[in-house]
Amino acid sequence: MSAKEIVQNFYQSDVLLETATVTEFLHPDVVLEWHSTKGFLKLKKADIIELSTELSKAYVRSKSRITHILAEGNTVSVRYSHYVKTIENPREEMLLAHFMVIWELKNDKLYRGYQMSQL
Repeated sequence: MSAKEIVQNFYQSDVLLETATVTEFLHPDVVLEWHSTKGFLKLKKADIIELSTELSKAYVRSKSRITHILAEGNTVSVRYSHYVKTIENPREEMLLAHFMVIWELKNDKLYRGYQMSQL
């Protein structure tokens, strides 16, 4: 599977809510540097897994709508909007945020991520 296909699969519907699946995509030494509207976060594997667990408690559906995806070797850039459906209102889809992320893969796993998001 190519680096681009691995990243596309990571952002498939509901994957971010499935902690076991998220874990399979992550390299043991993964680091995600995330600049958000709330500040800078540096997440390691356990932090990303915890984030997935928290998302699964709040949302029943998750969908990433990819508008751009570019790959060169083991580096993949993705621009997407993340939509969710809450437990309280599962019929209404709401925008969580817009994202731009560059992923470096190592051993076919997500290894280094550089992400920016905006509400």
